Amino acid sequence: MAGFWPVDDVLAFLAGGWHVERSVRDLAGAEEGSFSGTTVFGAPEEGGAGLLHHESGTFVWRGAARPAERTLRFLPGGRPGLADVRFADGRPFHDLDLTSGRHVADHPCAADLYRGEFTVFDADRWRTVWRVGGPAKDLVLTTDYTRTG
Repeated sequence: MAGFWPVDDVLAFLAGGWHVERSVRDLAGAEEGSFSGTTVFGAPEEGGAGLLHHESGTFVWRGAARPAERTLRFLPGGRPGLADVRFADGRPFHDLDLTSGRHVADHPCAADLYRGEFTVFDADRWRTVWRVGGPAKDLVLTTDYTRTG
């Protein structure tokens, strides 16, 4: 998967369903886990602009599988290639600019720093790699998204 695929309208690109495969590596404890499931970027239930991102699936950690889900809000940015990503409760998470097909975003969380790298490979595949470092965490989370349908 070489090269980047520029995205003119990030919300239009993300809209719809995606299959998700995530690896989770704890660099401090040398443990690994995984998540497999789906993500749907759809219209917010209460109306309004942007997309509601709902992810659900199975998270496996230390041999135990359990259901997992999360919800994020992707709001329009200053122009179509940009988005303002927020947690479900409206708190800011990070910005997203896929106009070059690649973006790096930071999110400070207490004393830890989340640094995300977003890469678009083509119209149906993209990846995020979050490196989480600080006194409480030392993780790498790699997520591959493949469009469904």
